[in-house]
Amino acid sequence: MKQLNRTKVTVRIRKAVFRNEWYLGIESYPVFVPGKSKPQRIVEALNRTVTSIVWDKKRTARSTETSKTYKPKRDENGVIVCKTEKDQQACLYADGVRKLRQREYDNADLYSDTETAQAEQKEKLQQNFIEYFDAVAKKRHANSSESIRTNWKRTLELMKLFAGEYLPFSKIDNRLAEDFRMFMLSAPCGGNRSGTVSRNTAATYFSIFKAGLKQAFVDGYLTVDLSAKIKV
Repeated sequence: MKQLNRTKVTVRIRKAVFRNEWYLGIESYPVFVPGKSKPQRIVEALNRTVTSIVWDKKRTARSTETSKTYKPKRDENGVIVCKTEKDQQACLYADGVRKLRQREYDNADLYSDTETAQAEQKEKLQQNFIEYFDAVAKKRHANSSESIRTNWKRTLELMKLFAGEYLPFSKIDNRLAEDFRMFMLSAPCGGNRSGTVSRNTAATYFSIFKAGLKQAFVDGYLTVDLSAKIKV
């Protein structure tokens, strides 16, 4: 999330010191510049001047005891209104540059946001599903029955037997899920029991595994809801 609103580009005027004319320019704010801790205000000169601005008497720009100045009147599109055709064309040119700069900033923001989202997703994909699954089990079933907690714990143990201590989210797909399902059909029962896991028990464990995948999708670690795609 950005610290301030997105960059807004506006056509501004600046009074010439010794002449009764105004310079047209483009002001962009806030602009975030690498190496600067605070947002910058960028002003771009357009090499255009106007002399016939229509002033908006309802919008005071500056007021003193002896004088009062007003802001320029703008049409419904935000273009400064002038009395002469030449000056109006200059203002339309300035607004064209403003639109161009606004698109540039908007596209830069969009690209930046996309890059950030992609980087965050890439980082999530490298995190450990084994640890995530363990955390989900403890949080979801802190007050559940002993049998439910045991089934989640046993599913976690089988996942470790199957994939080891580290299983990145990036490695999880339909094929891995199917391989894990087949693995459980010949996996040891665990505890003090001998033999292999029964089909019904394996199906229970696999449903728990799918529940973990569903939660990972909800939490944004997986971009696809694999739990809805893989068969039981």
